Amino acid sequence: MKLLVNNKAPAFSAPDQSDIIHTLADYRGQWLLLYFYPKDDTPGCTTEACSLRDSLPNFKKLDLAVLGVSVDSVGSHEKFSRKYRLTFPLLADADKKIVNAYGVWRKKKMMGRTYDGTVRTSFLIDPDGRIAKIYEPVKPLVHAGQVLEDLATLTH
Repeated sequence: MKLLVNNKAPAFSAPDQSDIIHTLADYRGQWLLLYFYPKDDTPGCTTEACSLRDSLPNFKKLDLAVLGVSVDSVGSHEKFSRKYRLTFPLLADADKKIVNAYGVWRKKKMMGRTYDGTVRTSFLIDPDGRIAKIYEPVKPLVHAGQVLEDLATLTH
C-alpha cells in the first residue's frame, strides 16, 4: 500500500547511533521530517545529511525534529554521525520494518543491474502524526530548503 498525504504515519521503533530507541509517538505534538536514505557515508547521502544538519537551527525555530533512517547498523550510523558531526538521530532499520512500512524498500536499477534498496524519500509528519508532505524523488542538495519552505507555508 502506497502512503499518501493525510494518511496516518506508520508507527515505528528503532535504535539510533547511540542505541537510544525512538518511536513515532516520541514526536507527537511537533513536526517531524522522517527521511530515508540508501547508505551511510556515500556521496548523495552525506550531502543530504550535512545539508539537513546545517538547517537544524532553522528547523528548530519551526518546531521540526529530523530523523534519518537507513538499513545500516547502529555502528555504521555511529561512525557516519561522528565523521560528519550529525546532531540528529539516525535510526538503524536492520530488519527493514520501517522502510517496508513506509513503502521505500523497492526495486532499483543502477548501471543495468536491478536490486532491492531504499529509495531516497522523505515524509513531513504533522504534530498529529499525519503525513503532510511526501518528497520523492529527493534532491539531496536542495531538500532542506524545500522542507523549510513547505513548513513555513504549512504553519502560517
